[in-house]
Amino acid sequence: MASFSGRHTQHLLGLEGMTPNQIEPLLDLAESYALLNRSRKVPRDVLRGRTLINLFFEDSTRTRTSFELAGKRLGADVINMSVAQSSVNKGETLLDTAATLNAMQADLLVVRHAQSGAPALLAQKVEACVVNAGDGTHEHPTQALLDALTIRRHCGHLAGLTVAICGDVAHSRVARSNIHLLTTMGSRVRVVGPPTLVPGAIRHLGVDIFHTMEEGLRDVDVVMMLRLQRERMSSGLIPSAREYFRFYGLDNRRLALAKPKALVMHPGPMNRGVEIDSQVADSDQSVIQEQVEMGVAVRMAVLDRLTRSRHSA
Repeated sequence: MASFSGRHTQHLLGLEGMTPNQIEPLLDLAESYALLNRSRKVPRDVLRGRTLINLFFEDSTRTRTSFELAGKRLGADVINMSVAQSSVNKGETLLDTAATLNAMQADLLVVRHAQSGAPALLAQKVEACVVNAGDGTHEHPTQALLDALTIRRHCGHLAGLTVAICGDVAHSRVARSNIHLLTTMGSRVRVVGPPTLVPGAIRHLGVDIFHTMEEGLRDVDVVMMLRLQRERMSSGLIPSAREYFRFYGLDNRRLALAKPKALVMHPGPMNRGVEIDSQVADSDQSVIQEQVEMGVAVRMAVLDRLTRSRHSA
């Protein structure tokens, strides 16, 4: 949680620069919400009287639904703004949108946008707490937090683990947020993929780069596959989906190179037979469905923490 515009307002815009002392308590709170969700004893008065607006300029099913469910479980009034049918799509600027949202006096604003930095711009102009739900190729902080929570639940810790992030790193905000979080928490991170999809500059974030799955997956604790984001690609970065799977898809043969009980992860939505084989995705080592479950708990923790910090200031 970093403090931006407004003396008493905090936002979650990214994980870069956050410390273990900021991340660990957030994961602990999310863990408590995961347990409460399973027991169906969630305290629904945490956000009672608060308004949460989901403002998604890009399509999303998992993330938007997860934030909606998180807000409702904590008692918030949740509004999903349909950008495709809104004034934004009719030419209204982002700053005009910010003025409109300010007039609505929302408490929490969850933003997904195709342009990197858009949530940060809104955070400078609105009184609400802003949560970045994914901006361009910049960051997707709550995805990395739910990934970390899932890993910690199975391994007991993050420090000392070796995590391979595989695939379309160049276009992945998920990869960047995970790199920031995992390296901060003491994990060793490898990025694996073809040279066209793994920018060399990413080495400066403290990762090891591999261009073959056979080298990159050897003896890792976690294999995190990424969605091939063809909608963000220029042509020619990969020869074909079939060829991509042949060299960079996760199947049982490649998974066997990792540690025997290595976790298999994917942020979704999965392209089966392109990034990951169905047998692996549905195996006992896969925690992909648990990631979805932890997403609700993490987003509850984020909404809780931001609201409490705002109204206790």
